[in-house]
Amino acid sequence: MRRVFIDGRMIQRVLLLCCALAALPALAHEVRPGYLELTSQDGAIALLWKAPMRDGYVIGLKPVLPEKCRDIAPPSRQQVAASLIERRLLDCGDAGIAGETIVVEGLGRTLTDVIVHVDLPGMRKTVLLRGDTASFDVIGRSPWTAIARDYLLLGIEHILFGVDHLLFVFGLLLIVGDVWMLVKTITAFTIAHSITLALATLGVVHVPQQPVEAMIALSIVFLAVEIVHGHRGRRGIAHAMPWLVAFVFGLLHGFGFAGALAEIGLPEADIPLALLFFNLGVEAGQLVFIAAMAVLYRIWRAARLADVRRWEAVPAYAIGCVASFWAIDRIVAMF
Repeated sequence: MRRVFIDGRMIQRVLLLCCALAALPALAHEVRPGYLELTSQDGAIALLWKAPMRDGYVIGLKPVLPEKCRDIAPPSRQQVAASLIERRLLDCGDAGIAGETIVVEGLGRTLTDVIVHVDLPGMRKTVLLRGDTASFDVIGRSPWTAIARDYLLLGIEHILFGVDHLLFVFGLLLIVGDVWMLVKTITAFTIAHSITLALATLGVVHVPQQPVEAMIALSIVFLAVEIVHGHRGRRGIAHAMPWLVAFVFGLLHGFGFAGALAEIGLPEADIPLALLFFNLGVEAGQLVFIAAMAVLYRIWRAARLADVRRWEAVPAYAIGCVASFWAIDRIVAMF
């Protein structure tokens, strides 16, 4: 039986790394983009504003409409998941907001994006506002290429800032050594989360998000345990059939992606297009991460900074420690 020996300094470094990562549980989820929707309702303009929240506080963003727009009825507000939902009914005159400029205050002071969807008579537009472009003019209809670009970027951002999903992919990389098996494993994960992402987003299946997030954390713990057992000569199902493990847990991660996409919002008339390119963005970000890990591994080996074999168990313990913290934190939050 092959044993992995870890000296005291290594254990100390692992624990320090775990504590540092566990102290920042918010990193497990990126800040959701804000979502502003303006639609027609009985001759007035219905406004839907989803203000993203972090740690129970609303991020300082505020949509600013033309001064001529007045509330017909008192606004309504309610908290849903990690967003504060505000609904308003506006009278903006006979000309409406055609040719006007909409601004999101505070966007330049955050790393958050805001999706704006306008669906009014004679105009339909979906744009992604960032810190350097915090306003847009309501003119005409967005081409499909603009919607595709915006949701592609959102998908890339979601996976690259969704640390829990990346840790799962990283765990798969540590288990699978063969290139062809790695291709099959990542493909299985992709197919699985694409299926559940589509089903949940289109409303075919509904799964509560809190249990899903807890199970995602536990899926990472499972991989960490499998990696440690593999180092000790007890190779389990993750080593024998990594593609099957990736597919099963990929279904679970797809529901996690769907929860984020539901909070972001989808343009009602362009749901298939937005869904497709969001998923492509997730895959693009995933491939970038895998390529980056491969490059770092090659650099490590070429530089001979340390014996790779001596450190091979460290990532598994670090992943397991952080994922266990997330799992406990999310399970407690359910009660």
